[in-house]
Amino acid sequence: MNAMERMEQLIAELNNYNYHYYTLDEPLVSDKEYDALYDQLTALEKETGTVLPDSPTLRVGGEILKGFAPHRHLSPLWSLDKAQNIEQLRTWHDRAVRLVNDYNAKNPSDPLPAPCYALELKFDGLTLNLTYREGKLVQASTRGNGVVGEGILEQVKTIKSVPLNIPFTDGTIEVQGEGIMNLSVLAKYNETAAEPLKNARNAAAGALRNLNPKVTAERRLNAYFYNVGYSDERSFTDHKEMMDFLRENRFKVNPYIFYFENFDDVMEQLADIEARRASLDYLIDGAVMKLTDMRTREVLGYTDKFPRWAVAYKFVAEETTTVLQSVTWNVGRTGKVTPLARVEPVELAGVTVQNCTLNNVGDIERKNLKFALGSRVFIRRSNDVIPEILGKVTEEQDGEEILYPEQCPSCAFPLEQRGAHLFCNNKTGCRPQIIARITHFASRDAMDIETFSDKTAIQLHEELGVKEPADLYTLAFESLIKLDRFGEKKAQNLLDAIEKSKERDLAAFLYALGIPNTGKSTTKMLADHYRDLHRVMEATAEELVELPDVGGIVAESIAGYFADPFNQVAIERMLSLGIQAKAPEAPAVVSTDSFFSGKTVVLTGTLHLLTREEATEKLERLGAKVTGSVSKKTDLLIAGEKAGSKLAKARQLDIQVLEDEAEFVRLLNEE
Repeated sequence: MNAMERMEQLIAELNNYNYHYYTLDEPLVSDKEYDALYDQLTALEKETGTVLPDSPTLRVGGEILKGFAPHRHLSPLWSLDKAQNIEQLRTWHDRAVRLVNDYNAKNPSDPLPAPCYALELKFDGLTLNLTYREGKLVQASTRGNGVVGEGILEQVKTIKSVPLNIPFTDGTIEVQGEGIMNLSVLAKYNETAAEPLKNARNAAAGALRNLNPKVTAERRLNAYFYNVGYSDERSFTDHKEMMDFLRENRFKVNPYIFYFENFDDVMEQLADIEARRASLDYLIDGAVMKLTDMRTREVLGYTDKFPRWAVAYKFVAEETTTVLQSVTWNVGRTGKVTPLARVEPVELAGVTVQNCTLNNVGDIERKNLKFALGSRVFIRRSNDVIPEILGKVTEEQDGEEILYPEQCPSCAFPLEQRGAHLFCNNKTGCRPQIIARITHFASRDAMDIETFSDKTAIQLHEELGVKEPADLYTLAFESLIKLDRFGEKKAQNLLDAIEKSKERDLAAFLYALGIPNTGKSTTKMLADHYRDLHRVMEATAEELVELPDVGGIVAESIAGYFADPFNQVAIERMLSLGIQAKAPEAPAVVSTDSFFSGKTVVLTGTLHLLTREEATEKLERLGAKVTGSVSKKTDLLIAGEKAGSKLAKARQLDIQVLEDEAEFVRLLNEE
């Protein structure tokens, strides 16, 4: 077998494994076996200088593109008429039934069948239109205006649930679907991202319209498909047949498709979908109702904008418009100066909104908001407490200018722009930075200084001159009892809590330092890997980037933090004052044959009978591996109260779920 034949064989094997892993959620081989075959393929591609069109190595993203080429769709991509409530949905239904009855009255010899209905989830992502010619993916584009979109083939190739080739090789077809970012993937991405993404919809749309396909690949997007818009060789009798065709051709079809003969049954299912909405691992903003019979669709046809045979039922609005009134600038723990928008009060998803997120000056420019004060803007409620401004309603620069500060709004120190962000570099003299650093340092997941709050930090800073976390370990009883609202008991309790915090382990101490772009999972990984504070401090960016879930930006942040003399002095001072920052001893496995032995376990939701930390410690002693995210490698999910996206994903992957906390505790104690 020559090199080219071996490459073709490897590509066929790897694409089949990808299909089972990413589309069917049914892995056929271990990651180690897959990686070995993948490495063989990359070696042969390097040796031959050839990369075949359907090679999985193309999914990592190629060179930065110069721009998006227009793509004219072979068949129009229609918008959907919207029903905001049940009455409007019934109006659509009654009109469709009337059109069917009118046709049948005029054509009694060849009547249309009685209406049947398909109900699908309405994804909140970016519409994709894929073109396959003789079974090969030759183009992918956005919806655009429905007639012409933008070619994004290189970006779409990075989505591993999109087939690069399909079994159907007769002529040309165009398939429509939705590019999305799963909520669990978004959460994982944000744990180490230099710039956390605010919501999954914008994350997917931004990735697919990014000229650098490598950025798209990093977002680990997903896609679901729901329509064959054009085919020169294949037709369908009904919607079910079309969905079967998509599945047979390795497209990922969402399992939540429901079929009904009775319209009233649709109402009950809509209520169920809306109730399930919060537990799904992706965003939806409604459901789509379609007549299933293809001949009926052809007869009913289209208005100027919409098909008459389909309608989108929208859930409670999570997007609206209001007037941008003002922008203020706030200083955070790292010195980052971020804008906060004040808008004209408006009702959104059941609450009155007055404040909205604006991420940075780059965000303001990108969303055409520089001249938007006094103008109407779109706002959207995502997973955050406060909504985000998406952009201006009009394209014109018809508002007053948002002025960017040149000096820190708190300490008047000259600001520095790094990338899209403004920073105040006055670490030792900027009050908001000082207070935020001390508060974070004392927080529960960090040094866990009981009863400490931001009010405590403010009082200690203003009245006792506490400027950095190390100063907490020099506080004296005599000084504390002179403070307002500090009696002897409160003063002693605080000193006892500070003393106790010296015993916190290395992972907690690293998190307490507030290293930019690092969260709890990253600092725990650093502690487990290096098991010594000074080894962490000496690690280079080149070493760090080799660790799990540490990208280039995060590695530079960690190495840069410990290279800063200000931080080095502060850390050594804390060590001299008694902080231990030791790596904990690896938990002794007391059982190798317990219910949890050898299992990869994820905890989610609220536990009432024990803390998350206690549960993790007990699980590890019983031989389990506790991780933070659900994947195909997860064996068991422990779901407490108000479990959300992780529970939904576990059910999708058919992972064992334990929802009875009392039973969980019983199994933990059964050694």
